[in-house]
Amino acid sequence: MPLTAPLRGVVPPVCTPLDSQGEVDTASLARLVEHLIQGGVHGLFALGSTSEVVYLTDDQRATALRTVIDTAGGRLPVLAGVIDTTTARVAAHARTAAELGADAVVATAPFYTRTHGKEIAGHFRRLRQDVDLPLFAYDIPVSVQSKLSSALVRELAEDGTLAGVKDSSGDEGGLRRLLVELGGRDGRAHGAAPRFSVLTGSELTVDAALLAGVDGVVPGLGNVDPAGYVRLYDAARAGDWAGAAQEQERLVELFAMVDVGPEADMGRSSSALGAFKHALRLLGVIDDGATAFPQIPLSAGSVAEVAQRLRDAGLAPVR
Repeated sequence: MPLTAPLRGVVPPVCTPLDSQGEVDTASLARLVEHLIQGGVHGLFALGSTSEVVYLTDDQRATALRTVIDTAGGRLPVLAGVIDTTTARVAAHARTAAELGADAVVATAPFYTRTHGKEIAGHFRRLRQDVDLPLFAYDIPVSVQSKLSSALVRELAEDGTLAGVKDSSGDEGGLRRLLVELGGRDGRAHGAAPRFSVLTGSELTVDAALLAGVDGVVPGLGNVDPAGYVRLYDAARAGDWAGAAQEQERLVELFAMVDVGPEADMGRSSSALGAFKHALRLLGVIDDGATAFPQIPLSAGSVAEVAQRLRDAGLAPVR
């Protein structure tokens, strides 16, 4: 589904189910895509952080992306993460995504070494020149060591380099400044970047972000409860801010599953991604809760806590 208008709505970063050998479980991934579509989401972001993209080989990336695109079958747009350290490597992933039929690509700034704003701008402009697909910037400074300034984002929006940005900075003040830079809540439709999408990756403050003027959300927890985020989004679009807040509060409680893994025993990524995957397994969507090595798997006790969180949120586990 080509992006002919600004992207809006709920666009989950699709988990990548793995089998016991660490290979992409394409049957489970296809069921997950159907689960998300049936939940009413507005797009799919394959090969993002929640997809464990940096743990996958190039062949595994292609397998996962092909499965998402083929299963979606044009019913909604598929964004492909092309995350890597250098422009040349990112461009190669972007060309593969285009060949496989992705509707847009999502890239971070170059990372491992720190980059200047002019280098970041050149990176995004080169990618846009190399691959004729809408390009979204992924602002995640905790991973790439660079925060995209609102002035740079506006510059790249105005010259047509970027079609949008996913803000996973956790900087709510910075997100608000970006929205103001782009014309403000009421002025964006007629401002400098009317066709530019701002998506928040901060899934616990979606109601506030939508009130501020973002166009949508990219929630990792949306894999588990896509319908919940769609209800939140629909309530906000209808101006039912009390209803949006109520749904957001339920999702905040559900999101607590990301901390079931003891911090002394594993990284926060291992805990969060393991929780999402085991939740999907308990819901009967995927076959295995395995995460990519060297992430540490959840214990049986931690999985039991995930099951309880599902029950508390009204999502009864089936296995």
